[in-house]
Amino acid sequence: MTGELARRSYVIGQTEIPARPLAPALYLVATPIGNLADITLRALETLAAADIIACEDTRVSRVLLDRYGIRRRTTAYHEHNAAEAGPKLIAALLAGQSVALISDAGTPLISDPGYRLVGEALDQGIRVVPIPGPSAPLAALTASGLPSDAFLFAGFLPVKTGQRLTRLEALKTVPATLIFFESPRRLAETLGAMVEALGGARKAAIGRELTKTFE
Repeated sequence: MTGELARRSYVIGQTEIPARPLAPALYLVATPIGNLADITLRALETLAAADIIACEDTRVSRVLLDRYGIRRRTTAYHEHNAAEAGPKLIAALLAGQSVALISDAGTPLISDPGYRLVGEALDQGIRVVPIPGPSAPLAALTASGLPSDAFLFAGFLPVKTGQRLTRLEALKTVPATLIFFESPRRLAETLGAMVEALGGARKAAIGRELTKTFE
């Protein structure tokens, strides 16, 4: 490896900081959910030192990597190519390389297919290392004013009306704050389904553009 890809460092301000070598492992690296300043020093060092960075979308991740002057090999790993890309990443790990897995935003495996890769890595005896940091569900929960002593992250609800209501009915009796992801264009419809299934008296909070200018 030569040139830019051989450099294992990251930049903060005008200072270039060398990254220490990484032991071979699968690193699950949390990245900002909006504000690019919300990243840990450990995450930066891990990304700068990894042999491969597996991204949900390499174009999205490149914005973050460029911000911090990180020049490492990137490859796509997402829902639509997991069956093909996963075995290649496992092979690289078994060959002694370090792989950093990141999503477009937040903590990987939260509403993405990374759990399959982690499961296969563990089955193969590969070390898995979490690098904690930003998480959209937790950011929303802590700012919501809703009870946080018990909560359930339920991801995205089904798109079809009947399936959505069935899912909500199944969650109705869970004694915890429920956290969902939803597309802005389906939000009104989903809120209506929640009123129907969960009752209009139940308190709720909506988080949008968290950590960004128009939060």
